[in-house]
Amino acid sequence: MSEFSLIRSLLKNRGSAPPEVEVDAGDDAAVLKPARDRSTVFTCDTMVETVHFRTGTMEPDDIGWKCMAANISDVAAMGGTPSCALVSLAVPETWRGEELKGLYAGMREICRRFGVRIVGGDTVRSPEHLVVTVALIGEVEPDRSLLRSHGRPGDVVFVTGELGASKAGLHLLMSDPHPELLRRYPGLVEAHRRPVPGVEAGRWLLGTGQRIACDDVSDGLAQEAWEIAEASRVRLVLEGERIPISSETRRYAEEVGEDPLEWAFSGGEDFCLVGTVSREHWPGLMREAEDSGLRLFPIGWVEEGSPGVDWIVDGNRKERTRRGYDHFTDG
Repeated sequence: MSEFSLIRSLLKNRGSAPPEVEVDAGDDAAVLKPARDRSTVFTCDTMVETVHFRTGTMEPDDIGWKCMAANISDVAAMGGTPSCALVSLAVPETWRGEELKGLYAGMREICRRFGVRIVGGDTVRSPEHLVVTVALIGEVEPDRSLLRSHGRPGDVVFVTGELGASKAGLHLLMSDPHPELLRRYPGLVEAHRRPVPGVEAGRWLLGTGQRIACDDVSDGLAQEAWEIAEASRVRLVLEGERIPISSETRRYAEEVGEDPLEWAFSGGEDFCLVGTVSREHWPGLMREAEDSGLRLFPIGWVEEGSPGVDWIVDGNRKERTRRGYDHFTDG
């Protein structure tokens, strides 16, 4: 299949373009109409085969879903709404046309769920591994984005979902599991292959009008907490016993002799949100969230001090120096 026939086949079945797309894929560039009274959120993320995903643990549609989910999650962390995406592929000979169509099927599935339109991209040859780059545009109300720098001493630290399941799912899939084991832990497999970005949570938090620092948990809770601490010039203290971890994650960790708390702190790709809000407004925020069907979990507090993260486990407080996955220092 030629490059251009491949592109045409990958972009099929997208349906009609929404009103904000003035010129769709098929020209030299897409043309978008900016919405009135909205600021643009722009993010980009690259995933590389053997670094971010393996074909032995994920199907092509799962890979497509997760590549798009990572970008949608970045927009969610700003309190924005995702809109349009560009997708670029570097394709090795080991990937066939049907597998690439599966990759795009997974992207289209999550795009339909969150109202995203793929409006173009690029396709080139790769010498060895598949590389997927997504550039995503979203929208947010002007001057209201949720920023990492909004944290203040005295704030409550919270998360919008359970942590560690994606890492547990990866551990399970990498262990060459018996089918019975996969049937016993379906939630972990789903959490790793199909993580769901917290767009609804981000929009709700922005809509409260409160001063909220926010980040998405893509590289592990410790890494995201460090990013808020550094941007806000504060110190975050996290309580290990209050970190929400699913019963399925805990059961599997006990079975294989791993620490589920470590999965939560350094695993990543859970794609819930971590944030801070003033202690004064916390009780009301938590009640309003529950009334809206959203659950917020308090996991610590913010202090004055040099930027960093401390954690308390079994009553002992110590600095959390390990941040999360770093492409230039880890494996």
